[in-house]
Amino acid sequence: MSTSTYIYAIASSEHPSLPAGMGGIGEPAREVRLVKEGPLVALVSEAPEGLRPKRRDLLAHQSVLSEAGAGGPVLPMRFGSLAPDDESVSAVLAERADHYQERLRELDGKVEYNVKAQHDEEAVLHKVMVDNPEVRTLTEANRQAGGGTYEERLRLGELVVSAVQAREAEDAVELQHLLEPAASAMSAGPESTGWLANLSFLVDKKAAEHFLAAVEELRGSHPHLDLTVNGPLPPYSFVEPGPSEPAATTD
Repeated sequence: MSTSTYIYAIASSEHPSLPAGMGGIGEPAREVRLVKEGPLVALVSEAPEGLRPKRRDLLAHQSVLSEAGAGGPVLPMRFGSLAPDDESVSAVLAERADHYQERLRELDGKVEYNVKAQHDEEAVLHKVMVDNPEVRTLTEANRQAGGGTYEERLRLGELVVSAVQAREAEDAVELQHLLEPAASAMSAGPESTGWLANLSFLVDKKAAEHFLAAVEELRGSHPHLDLTVNGPLPPYSFVEPGPSEPAATTD
């Protein structure tokens, strides 16, 4: 039975220090090796059967990227990137050589910061009350009427939900507008329940303090936003299509 090839990253074949021979994913750890094709090289290993995103393998994947990225730019593949065999990897490296070389030049010296935003519920309700005259008027009318009728309370609830949703859309646009100038590029992540924005920013390592200062300024000017910042990360969101589809993995 043939074994699939697991891909960690793509780099230039002139990269000064690639971690050939170090341990990668799997138990026991599969040895990381290099698949060379012209000006490019892929860091790969055998893929264990039944690959799943277990903590040990996620950390091993990250360790290979950290080791490789310490010596020069690499294009990081997301956990679970597989190819049928080494020959398939070589074929894609040859086919997309110009693209990968361009991305390596673009990502040299840069890292990724992911910023997620959600509303502080109490703070945004207060802001909606202050900023929306209709909500304020109906709230006061209901209060004076001892809470108001069921229909009036329902109407107020609908107004508040609508106002909060409008605020979410406005804040998502404003967050992007305020942080994008401090980054080289921006990529919107998949929408998920609970976040009004999920954005990744490509940031020059030398400008990281400037970017983080912009985040802190945003926190101060928008206290109703709860911001989560993750980084510096390998620039996963800026590699663009890799040599394979991610493996189907489960918790």
